[in-house]
Amino acid sequence: MGRAIKLRDLIGVVKDKASLSRAALLSTPNTLSLQLAVLRATTHSASTAPAYKQLDSLLSLGDASRTTASALVQSLMDRLHRTGDSSVALKCLFTIHYIIKHGPFILQDQLSIFPAAGGRNYLNLSAFRDGANPTTWALSAWVRWYARYLENLLSTSRILGIFLCSSSSTAEKDKQEERLASFMNVDLIRDAGSLVSLIEELCDMPDSLLVEGNKLLHDVMGFACGDYLSAVNEVVSRLSEFRVRVNCLSFGESVELMKALKRLENCKERLGLVFTVNKPSTEALWGLVEELKSGVGIVMADGKAISLGRTEKGTESARFNGDRVLKNCESVEFCSERFELNKLSSMALESAYYLS
Repeated sequence: MGRAIKLRDLIGVVKDKASLSRAALLSTPNTLSLQLAVLRATTHSASTAPAYKQLDSLLSLGDASRTTASALVQSLMDRLHRTGDSSVALKCLFTIHYIIKHGPFILQDQLSIFPAAGGRNYLNLSAFRDGANPTTWALSAWVRWYARYLENLLSTSRILGIFLCSSSSTAEKDKQEERLASFMNVDLIRDAGSLVSLIEELCDMPDSLLVEGNKLLHDVMGFACGDYLSAVNEVVSRLSEFRVRVNCLSFGESVELMKALKRLENCKERLGLVFTVNKPSTEALWGLVEELKSGVGIVMADGKAISLGRTEKGTESARFNGDRVLKNCESVEFCSERFELNKLSSMALESAYYLS
């Protein structure tokens, strides 16, 4: 086994050198530096993670213009979808995650709408299998999960109007927190549902002892833990707003909120095993879940909603007034027009519930 792994590593080094040579010969002067940066960050070496210096250099190159940002994302996606090597695929996905967390907006924006014709990320690697040895087979499970997770992260970011875990979105997050009181109930429910979906995906992380001896997987876990805490903060903000308006929810809205709370509660045990972090925000989260479950006045039995007779007082927060409610198209601001959200009415939400 040891000899086979050493041979695989040697073949990987040869492949990396061949890829660099091919890029030097076939790339245009405008894209050569981008392709070389991607190749250097995503080598075949299974024992090392991309160097942060290399990743920061890649971000700097892609920040020059929208054209270079698009070319860099294209090169990264080409690398991801052409490889059958689990280490290369993981490094490509980690680089995408790094762009989401630390990249300039122009790169994040291009990533969010790739490919240009489809407006959706093609990260679906559900069929990825690297069967070279038992280790690469186990790493393949991480590749499949990581791709699904990043798809979910980007989808949630579109819905929220901010890149959830991005250090560059701090100001936007602060503004959005200030505006939560003027969000419609249906918007808060939509946000909460998307955040819960992201947390559920984190719970599907593979069980593997490989994390202990793999620097790359260790870094992936670190990023995922940071995302989890960011998602918890966003959920807490929205559940805190629901606590204020719990008596002003319609029946349909109460049912949708209860579904989200139940899904979140189902994640609690698994989250405690995956992320051994104990923050005030996580304690606040589970306290709010219990409080809202009691206050909503709905119980779920055999998939059906049963009202406990709570008096319905309205559909929006009692704190609303005409000056504070934003127009639908202004509920969430974002620099890119592609992140403009299509608002649903409360009537549509209730209709969808009764038809389901």
